Amino acid sequence: MDEYKYFVKRFGLIAISNFLVSIIPIILLPVLTKNIPIQDYGIWVQFNITITLVPAVAILGLPYTMVRFMAASKNREELQESFYSIAFIIIAVGLIAVVILFLLSGVVANALFNGNLTVALILPVTIFMTALTLLFIDFFRTFNQMGKYAAFTITQAYITVILVGYFIFSGYGIIGAVTGILIAQTVIAVIMYIFTIPLVGFKIPRFKNIREYLVFGLPTIPSNISFWVLDASDRYVIGIILGIISVSFYSAGYTIGALMSLLTSPLYTVLLPILSRYYAERRIRQTRFLLNYAIKLYLVIAVPFVIILSLLARPLLYILSTPSLANQGYIVTPIVAVGGLFFGLYCIVTQVIVMERKTKITGNIWIISIVLNIVLDVIFGHYFGFIAIALITLLIYLFAFLLTLYYSFQYIRCSFYLGFIAKTIYASIFMSLVLLLLNPQGPVNVVLSGIFSFVFYIFVLWLLKGVRTNEIKFFMGILKDSFADVYNSLRRLG
Repeated sequence: MDEYKYFVKRFGLIAISNFLVSIIPIILLPVLTKNIPIQDYGIWVQFNITITLVPAVAILGLPYTMVRFMAASKNREELQESFYSIAFIIIAVGLIAVVILFLLSGVVANALFNGNLTVALILPVTIFMTALTLLFIDFFRTFNQMGKYAAFTITQAYITVILVGYFIFSGYGIIGAVTGILIAQTVIAVIMYIFTIPLVGFKIPRFKNIREYLVFGLPTIPSNISFWVLDASDRYVIGIILGIISVSFYSAGYTIGALMSLLTSPLYTVLLPILSRYYAERRIRQTRFLLNYAIKLYLVIAVPFVIILSLLARPLLYILSTPSLANQGYIVTPIVAVGGLFFGLYCIVTQVIVMERKTKITGNIWIISIVLNIVLDVIFGHYFGFIAIALITLLIYLFAFLLTLYYSFQYIRCSFYLGFIAKTIYASIFMSLVLLLLNPQGPVNVVLSGIFSFVFYIFVLWLLKGVRTNEIKFFMGILKDSFADVYNSLRRLG
């Protein structure tokens, strides 16, 4: 049980750090939408999608491979060889991407940034620094140094907020905003490498295992970038078919719905290193138990979270953006949130396929899903607008989850606790009634209503015997410890 307590504590640590990071778009939304033209906000959206998507492809799935292969390794020489083989390949591919994007900057400016060439020239360097950041972040994840992982992700996010806010309020507009991102990425990459050196030193690699790493890593690219590819393809299609203003409407609602990643990312981050160790030691019973435990933990929080985000989307957008964005964008939020719930379940069950090194399965699933998403977006987006595109994304997430579930059950069968799910739905219905009656307006009331409704949900779930008193006390203790861990990690980093 101590191992599962450790898992929940790591989950709590990453969940809190991800919350602090994921509210960054919420913080920046009013800063951007109220201080730059709506067309420039559309450019901001396209820039952020691109610096997320391109590095995720350019790193060739290698940081993810590092987590799978190096998590149980103890030999320093082997660690050096693996780390620097991966790092040198990522740097080489990153530099190639930089050169290509510089040469195509004019085309990129016209296609993505409404003709803004300066933004297109800042993009390649930002992509390169983002790739390095991903490498170092996954290095700390590999060795379960979740304190450093949390501290660096939080620090990077808030350096970005400070710099973007400074440049925006100083009158530099969208050029200053994207420059702030570049500076933040560069600073955090340098700091992380300074912290990495004592652990691995330096070595010129011989690339002796790189073929094995690429065979494992390349098929993971479609699944690793699936969330961002679907997001990016949606916005690119909307921008081309419906115009840059529709991208802004869609993105405003999407920003709220995408907060489901607060729950998905901790599980995805914490599960793989622990499961890699279990599987290497052939501890199949513990592997299955941890997977089931993760599903139950996820569902107890994810189901009410979908409803809270859906019901609070409109008042949140009124607070954080403009009335036009709120009135057009809030409809997207519940659709994206439900899709995020299925994506979270996918992230758990896909770990089975990764443990079996059958990454071609997930790769093929997401190649089919991405192509299907783009084709349906173009067909239905043209006739029914961005709401249809949001619905298609939801269906694609459901399709990918069900197909992955089918293949994963051939190796390990997880439990979805149907009786427990029914109780969470009942409790969530009562919670939604309370939230509708409260009808919060204003930032303080919205936040307090969201917290109160979730507490009420837990109370109803307790009455239904979905959770026990000792479980509530256990999780309250974990939450307290997790906040302390985040604080101590940031202090040590300083």
